[in-house]
Amino acid sequence: MFKRWMQCVSTFVLVAGTLILGTTSACAARAPQEQAPTQWIGTWASAPMASPNKDNACPFCDTTLREVVHISAGGDKIRIRFTNEFGSESLKIANVHVALSAGEGTLQPGTDHVVTFNGVSSVQIPQGAALYSDPVALHAPALANLAITFYVPQQTMRTATYHALASETNYIASGDATMQATLTNAKTTKSWYFVDGVDVPATKGSFSIVTLGDSITDGARSTIGANRRWPDVLAARLQKEKGFEHVGVLNVGISGNRVLNEGAGPSALSRVSRDVLAQNGVRYVILLESINDIGHMEPKHRFSNEAPITAEDLKWGLRQIADQAHQHGIKIIGATLTPYMTAGYSFEQGEKMRAEVNTWIRTSGVFDGVIDFEKVVGDGANPPHFNPAFDSGDHLHPSDVGYKAMGEGIDLKLFK
Repeated sequence: MFKRWMQCVSTFVLVAGTLILGTTSACAARAPQEQAPTQWIGTWASAPMASPNKDNACPFCDTTLREVVHISAGGDKIRIRFTNEFGSESLKIANVHVALSAGEGTLQPGTDHVVTFNGVSSVQIPQGAALYSDPVALHAPALANLAITFYVPQQTMRTATYHALASETNYIASGDATMQATLTNAKTTKSWYFVDGVDVPATKGSFSIVTLGDSITDGARSTIGANRRWPDVLAARLQKEKGFEHVGVLNVGISGNRVLNEGAGPSALSRVSRDVLAQNGVRYVILLESINDIGHMEPKHRFSNEAPITAEDLKWGLRQIADQAHQHGIKIIGATLTPYMTAGYSFEQGEKMRAEVNTWIRTSGVFDGVIDFEKVVGDGANPPHFNPAFDSGDHLHPSDVGYKAMGEGIDLKLFK
């Protein structure tokens, strides 16, 4: 009994930091007569990163953020994950709302819902932590855009947790404007701050697919706000396929990401536990990584403090990720690296590495399945180059049409 009481107190301290008031409400939530807790699956996610604030300034203090996220699977209620994983101090947020987005920072009438944390309207998130809101009874259709609005009070914030490339327009307004259906005089940002997940209740046959990758998964050079990343295309296809209507697709790509070294965000190896294994309901992961590792071996783009890497090093790193997934009962699908010759950091030796890694992905047996993205967007008449019809123009990233081809080139039988 004492142990149960202590669990209740510690839970409330984590969420709201109020020991005396927390004991009764937190323990009541664990009372024997309460129904079994809801099981959840992820319907949207992003990969958190560190964003140092210059001169220790806090550009988000005393501001309202309205962030738009595009979910995959739908549900009759949701919960939101807020993150302070890279914060250097605790993070306070308050007056959180969620609604269906009407576009351009406005809310669909009648859909605005208050979001609470253990029944209260504000929460202090410890340094290095992430936590979930209480469930919100919002009917969120599949493939809907949600607008998540919250107030960031004045506080010390040397480092913010964010996702750099949202490929979405989000809004920042002065003061507490969380009650406004339209934010007036708001600035815009193309990043997501402090929010990195949305869940819906699990149902029969539901699960989630995590897409772990770099800028090509993150959707670099796709149309802002149009949700044309290849994981978005995959999510839309699954909604039309009988038996897959309740499958979530979670995009944890980071532009510039590498397998073996830090750089644009944590390395893929260092973020598997948080960005893949800790996602709710994950059954599959699609891995598309290492083109940046190869590119940074090009002499002009190589960092002087980093040791050279080989194709064998990359195979080892990718195998490590596959092993972690398998240890947790998750199937992993390897995706071949898309063409990159004539991209800014391409070079002949790098192309040989890319070809060797792709052959290994196809033939090693390390993966539970393979998606051959190289063949989908490659130029059959001029290998190993991008098909001009799918090239965004930098010979590295697909255009919207290229992302569509990638999403449509995935065999859905991989998930059966």
